[in-house]
Order: sequence, then structure tokens, then C-alpha cells
Amino acid sequence: MLTESDREIVAFAGGSGVTPVFSLVTTALAGTTRATRLLYANRSRDSVIFADALRELVADNPERCSVEHHWDEDSGVLTADKITAFVAGAGDADYYICGPAPFMDAVEAALVAAAVPPGRIHLERFTVAVPSDSTAATSETVEVTIELGGSTTTVAHRPGRTLLQTARSAGLRAPSSCETGSCGTCIARVVEGSATMLNNDALDDDEVEAGLIVTCQSLPTSPTIKVIYE
Repeated sequence: MLTESDREIVAFAGGSGVTPVFSLVTTALAGTTRATRLLYANRSRDSVIFADALRELVADNPERCSVEHHWDEDSGVLTADKITAFVAGAGDADYYICGPAPFMDAVEAALVAAAVPPGRIHLERFTVAVPSDSTAATSETVEVTIELGGSTTTVAHRPGRTLLQTARSAGLRAPSSCETGSCGTCIARVVEGSATMLNNDALDDDEVEAGLIVTCQSLPTSPTIKVIYE
């Protein structure tokens, strides 16, 4: 993903899209003299990945590394004006973008509108396969019950939302990290109803058989479902 150049790196990351961007920035700081700046967007302060590691990068490289955070809960979704302001003065730079598709599209459009040459814009797209079985996920509204930290909350489910997103919509601070089904931080157990995982790189077959799921990649497949974060 990293090109051979001495140009500044201007990076944009949304949510778990920070994973490859963090690797890119770390590599650039360790092996080149390139300056780096990162605009990192998240829904909330609780969903920031690599928060401590990013602070350390800035502290260790104050002249070459800067990180600006954007939280949707404070300012709404990232706007074209904020993107344009962030790249002001970047000049002859390379631009890297990774995150959810709407986020990437918005950043790319703002950069193009700011006259950034398309050849300088590098996009790292990641997608999750949707199950082909039409019965895999229900499109009707379902009721989700979540037990977390000894408290139980029941909330209506919006079609297309994962169980982790549903927990957040109910104001719960459910554990999470990568949000790609890889790290296992958001594991919970289904005790009533059923769910399907769009992606699972954290659980083995026996664990899935026992009812464990990665909630960041799980969609309910029954009218009601109850999960417990153990």
C-alpha cells in the first residue's frame, strides 16, 4: 500500500479501517523521513482503535506525525468542508483512505473537488461477503435482548444492523475492537433465538456450535434473540 516517495502522507481512516492505515503510518515513520498526518473518524470515543498506540506515535515523532480525531456523536458525519480544511497546506502529498464505503466515497470526492490528482489518491477497500442463503438474515424488525455487565436491555432491531451496532444504539458500551470479525473482543453467547455471522476469523467450529458469535459481524435470523456478553 505504501508507495516509494518522500512526499507527505495524508491519511483518512474510518472505524476499523485504521488497521491498515496505522500499519502504513508506522512503517513510514520507522523507515522513511516522510511526514504523516491522519484524520481518524469514529462514531464515538469508545470505538477508537489503537488510541494509545496513536498517542505514542505522535509523542515519539512530534515533528513528523499528527493525528486528528473526529467523533460522529459530537459533530455528525465527516463533512467535505472538514476534509478540505484537513488537507489544506498538504501540497505535494500522497493520500490514503480506508474505512466503510460511504466514508471512503465522501473523502475521495472531497479530495477530487480539492484538485488532488487522482493518481495520488490510494484507496484500501474491504468488503464482507453477504450470505447467499436468503433465509440467513431476516429483513423484519426483531427484538434484541442484550445482557451486559449484569444488566439486561431489550431494544428493537433495525434491518441490516449487526448485534454490536444494535447494542450501541441502545446506549450500551459493548466491547469491540477490530469490527471485522477477527480479534474476538466482541464475542457474546446466543442463549435464545439465532444469528448468522457475515465473517468469522475468531471462533472455531466448536465455539460456534456452543452458541458463541462475534457480534460485530452477526445479524439476527429469528424474530427475537438474546445474547450475553460473558
